[in-house]
Amino acid sequence: MKDDKDDAQLCGQWHRVCELAALPEQAGRSAWLEGRVLALFRLGEHVYALDGVDPLAGVAVLGRGLVGDAGGEPVVSSPLYKQRYALMDGRCLDDPALSVACWPVRLEGSEVWVQLG
Repeated sequence: MKDDKDDAQLCGQWHRVCELAALPEQAGRSAWLEGRVLALFRLGEHVYALDGVDPLAGVAVLGRGLVGDAGGEPVVSSPLYKQRYALMDGRCLDDPALSVACWPVRLEGSEVWVQLG
């Protein structure tokens, strides 16, 4: 069982998630990391990590969303209600009251690392 002290120890730590090759180009994948569902998106050599739970539906489906572009900004559209979330910061372009958490990502060689905070 986790307690608040365990969560505090995870804050700011980097975690290896997968190999870059495991992420398809221009698409998303879900990953389970430290009790969270993340939605990972690869656009070229850039990888983005958002909370995988759709805030309206309450289910982990964002990793299956459609990746696209809104005025030059990379976004994912929820497969359920179609809201668009910016991959850079998790804000919803269609409803300012909605957002999803966004996690820092770094590449080390061919490995994808995410910093949970």
